[in-house]
Amino acid sequence: MLKSDFYYDLPQELIAQTPLEPRDSSRLMKIDRKSGEITHDRFYNICDYLEKGDLLVLNDSKVFPARLYGVKQETGAAVQFLLLHQISHNRWEVMVKPGKRLKIGTKVDFSGILTAEIVDYAEGGDRIAEFTYDGDSIFGVLDRIGQMPLPPYITEKLKDKDRYNTIYSHEVGSAAALLRDFTSPKTCLQSSVKKALIQLL
Repeated sequence: MLKSDFYYDLPQELIAQTPLEPRDSSRLMKIDRKSGEITHDRFYNICDYLEKGDLLVLNDSKVFPARLYGVKQETGAAVQFLLLHQISHNRWEVMVKPGKRLKIGTKVDFSGILTAEIVDYAEGGDRIAEFTYDGDSIFGVLDRIGQMPLPPYITEKLKDKDRYNTIYSHEVGSAAALLRDFTSPKTCLQSSVKKALIQLL
């Protein structure tokens, strides 16, 4: 299987830049497994397609503001980090830009409240960075200075960080929303999911 197998054309005007209000008005695509026929509906009608014995999977992963913009302490050169994986309390695997200039021992400053030192190399050109900050959790610092890691096809500035996450999200730890849903507000969706679960049982 090649990466090119997943390439397809997607017109820019069809890419949602922000979630709909209400969220359950988002489009729902239905594929008939027998005929392959594709039809379109709205998410608020999802219960119409669920039957007893179906499995309903909810993505509860919460994307955090994992993109950081800083400067090298030695030269003042601009640096960009994307936090990928927390190895230990203060150590993270990070994607860096520009990668070639960030060698082991390089120190980076982020807004004067967070510093990082490159301590090792990781696969694919990534780095292992050790962070220093005031406070008990780096996530509190990221909430202050971090940016949401929006994909390149989202061009509008994100005004509310929570709007990027699904309404189920509560487990912090994703550097990207692999399955972004623009579904309904909790009050409406919880009702739909509860109704669906009752139907399935």
